[in-house]
Amino acid sequence: MRRRLAALLIVPALALTASGCGSDDDKGDKDKADSSASSSPSAAAAPKPVDSASPMPEVKGAFGKKATIDVPKADPSDKFVVHTVSEGDGSVVKKDDLVSMNFTGKVWKSGKDLGSSYQEGGAPQLITAGSETVIPAFSQALVGQKEGSRVLVVAPPAAGFGSQGNQQAGVSGTDTLVFALDVGDVVPNKVEGKQAAIPSDLPQIKADDEAPATITVPKNDPPAKLVDKVLIEGKGAEVKSGQSVTMQYSGAAWKLNEGKAKATLFDSSWKTGQPFSTVIGQGQVIAGWDKGLVGKHVGDRVLLVIPPAQAYGDEAKGEELPAKSTLVFVVDILAAS
Repeated sequence: MRRRLAALLIVPALALTASGCGSDDDKGDKDKADSSASSSPSAAAAPKPVDSASPMPEVKGAFGKKATIDVPKADPSDKFVVHTVSEGDGSVVKKDDLVSMNFTGKVWKSGKDLGSSYQEGGAPQLITAGSETVIPAFSQALVGQKEGSRVLVVAPPAAGFGSQGNQQAGVSGTDTLVFALDVGDVVPNKVEGKQAAIPSDLPQIKADDEAPATITVPKNDPPAKLVDKVLIEGKGAEVKSGQSVTMQYSGAAWKLNEGKAKATLFDSSWKTGQPFSTVIGQGQVIAGWDKGLVGKHVGDRVLLVIPPAQAYGDEAKGEELPAKSTLVFVVDILAAS
């Protein structure tokens, strides 16, 4: 999969947010469902979910693996169904919890496969339960479920991508969608601990609970080699190559112009309110992320200063990221699996 801006370091099988983000180089990706706020209903506009309706799809397979979904030949009801297929024994998911979730999806009428986070190159999604920035078929379905549950969701347009549908996903404005959701763990939405002092010749980082992390850069030239400094030491497991890692991050370009230094923020998961998950160490993200994050630990806050050769090199990524840009990231590692 092609490398791209940090906002889309990897493209999941289905875009879950109510407002998509991307760049011009993403338009050819077949697995991207690019939605917009106007084409996706908010949680407030979605119908109230019910436990069952006639007819009902059937979900087969074990929790933790791609599900098989059998859809009836009859037309769906217009009900938003959230039905627990198998109940886990973990904690109950509350509104605003961050929840790790896997999915398998289909379009009811056509039988079109909407993909699965279990497929090769996929990764669990970290969803804010009850969030209005995520389609109701996911955000509303998670609230009240227990960790470890498998849930059948039947989503009419009002609980999915709205009356305009989603052309890139092959979803029309009248399509009912069917999903099998595997509810994972509730994870913290920030790392805990006191941040270590940063040498004066490196970018300075400020991160708090209320705003995206801010990055300022010194007047000296950027380092020629990758910097991967741990600012807060976590107590979690070591991050290994091939794992799906969930993070909060901010990214900036380190620019020097006539002796003045500037960090131009080009992306932030803190700003969008939705953490980011990707497989790490397998070439699905820029090399500086792969090399800088493998071997770190869950709960770490990491400062990455990435030279052009391990970022986008001679390739410009718009006005904010000219060719040969040195990139600066602050990354909070929330989970790895």
